[in-house]
Amino acid sequence: MRQFFPIFICILFNSCQYFEKQVPSEKELLQKELKSINWKEVDEYPSVPNCEKITDKKLRQQCFFEVMSNLIEEKLNVDTLSILYPELDTIEVKVTVFPNATIKFEPQFPKDSVAYDTIKIDSILHARLINFPKINPAIKRGIPVKTQFILPVILKAKDEK
Repeated sequence: MRQFFPIFICILFNSCQYFEKQVPSEKELLQKELKSINWKEVDEYPSVPNCEKITDKKLRQQCFFEVMSNLIEEKLNVDTLSILYPELDTIEVKVTVFPNATIKFEPQFPKDSVAYDTIKIDSILHARLINFPKINPAIKRGIPVKTQFILPVILKAKDEK
């Protein structure tokens, strides 16, 4: 028994170190977690029902952008936009998808654009770009988030006869 007593005392003194460890504060853990999150990327991009079956992240994103571009082009080709501004072949549209699945469209013009009436084009876009299919917002860590992206929309000139 005497042989085990010194070993027991050594173990007892060394085990006290395990109880003295500092527990990280809640703020430190939060700061560490916030720094580890990539705020520039989302876990899931916005999506439309046609693209829901695709599991690959990049292909799903590409599908969404193609569907949105096609829908915008279809809605704008009905209008006289290409007749009013024949020199305008492509419009860049900033699309904002909000967490509540609403969409906002803003045309992006060059800073020095005086060749066409930006206010008129903006009003045509707002009048035409309505009644879109349901769009699921982007997801970041399980929470719907706001996303913005710019889509180039090609306006097809109508054939005049």
